[in-house]
Amino acid sequence: MEVSLKLIAVAVVVLLVNVPFGFWRAGTRKFSLRWFAAVHVPVPLVILVRLLAGVEWRWTRLPLLAAAYFAGQLLGSKFRTGNRS
Repeated sequence: MEVSLKLIAVAVVVLLVNVPFGFWRAGTRKFSLRWFAAVHVPVPLVILVRLLAGVEWRWTRLPLLAAAYFAGQLLGSKFRTGNRS
């Protein structure tokens, strides 16, 4: 997988975008409408960031961007719950 500085920057932005949504998600009932929104609202934002950065879609980039997405969600939830271990 080719990893460019632009792709790494997009991954960092994806992580940071998801932190507040993970924080929000941690305060909702699992599988509720708000939980669903907290998980899915950032998806168009992630796509927009990728498009604005000029990073083309490739299947080989999915693991990195998905990891950044879930890491941001997890980090945000850890901030909410205070469980940083």
